[in-house]
Amino acid sequence: MTSHTLWLALSLVGALVPVAPARAQTPPASTPVPATDSSAPAAASEPIGNVATLTGTATVIRNKNSLSLHLRDDIFLNDQVQTSSSSSLGITFNDATTFNLSASAKMTIDNYIYEDGGKQNAGIFDIGKGTVAFVAAAVAKTGDMKITTPTSTLGIRGTTGLVEVPQSAAAGGAAGSGNGENIKLYPDADGHVGRIEVNDHSGQRIGALTQGASGLTVHPGVGSARPTAQPLAISPQQATRDQGLVRQVHAAQTVGRQVVTEQRAARRANPPGANAPNRGNQPAQPQRQNQAPGQNRQGQQQPNQPAKPGEKPGQNTKQGTQPATPPKPGEKKSETKPGTTPAAQKPGERKPETAPATPPASPQRRGAAPQAPGASPAPQPAVRQGGAPPRPAQQRPRQPSPKEKKKKF
Repeated sequence: MTSHTLWLALSLVGALVPVAPARAQTPPASTPVPATDSSAPAAASEPIGNVATLTGTATVIRNKNSLSLHLRDDIFLNDQVQTSSSSSLGITFNDATTFNLSASAKMTIDNYIYEDGGKQNAGIFDIGKGTVAFVAAAVAKTGDMKITTPTSTLGIRGTTGLVEVPQSAAAGGAAGSGNGENIKLYPDADGHVGRIEVNDHSGQRIGALTQGASGLTVHPGVGSARPTAQPLAISPQQATRDQGLVRQVHAAQTVGRQVVTEQRAARRANPPGANAPNRGNQPAQPQRQNQAPGQNRQGQQQPNQPAKPGEKPGQNTKQGTQPATPPKPGEKKSETKPGTTPAAQKPGERKPETAPATPPASPQRRGAAPQAPGASPAPQPAVRQGGAPPRPAQQRPRQPSPKEKKKKF
């Protein structure tokens, strides 16, 4: 077999062998993922509430970033809000449910579903520490509203309440160490008293509150034991302090309803992406009068204004300059060009009778007689450039010639 025949046979065998399809190459595990702005909520998320009242400093942890809160700021699902010492924060949600966090308090919005007129509304608010007053609204009346604490789960049935979680309970203290959580029930602003059901985290009932100004203290169980609830005796001093917190949350709800309504209307008018976000959606300040760019300075004629008497339309007078004085009735206009000095009068030559150009009006000399109406103004002596006015030329008597003298003699 020749080499040419061998090469042809190998070519035919290679053409008959099927070629395996190429596999898609997966990027290595170290391929970087494009970074996104973790401080902003997801594009599909909508605000569920707004900051209604704020005293001192408060922050929100959103997507692992800590941001300062301000009045009218939006609140989103999964936000964790907290206050510093000597601070308070009021938040009103879209259904008018309002929470008022006292100093050094923390709360997380774990779930919130609300639809106007809906029957499947729900909300879960986790109070991690501190004193928090609340007033329930549409979510509790038309759905399921719950408040969770480190020890218990509260079923809110449309009412006003107060939750106190001490720092030791937030840190998971042992039972019997005085770290119990206090749950209190108070009347609404209209006097209505609702119901608070106290359960453990598995849903087992451990107590309930149905009377105004009543409370329970919940202690965690030892080991795998269930938490226990005991009646709480509210002292007069505690009742006075609690009433102040209840009034604050009711006032925050009144303000928050208006804030939520205005912010929702502003979002409908300016959908996301149409304009840059405007905190508080404050309207742009109107431009002050006489502050437009390129406006004439003081002393210059303003546009679209009538000309002053004796001034041509469209003529602008510069600041500090005096407009030319028009000739008075019956007076001839001087033909002397501005800036030229009149020719000196020769001796024996009569002064021309042409009235000189009227100088700018000057104050009347003391003792001068008033000028009669309609009379021609008295001629004023010409003013030399840079000096005092020249004295009028005195006409000397005519000297007789030598011939006339001889005749006399």
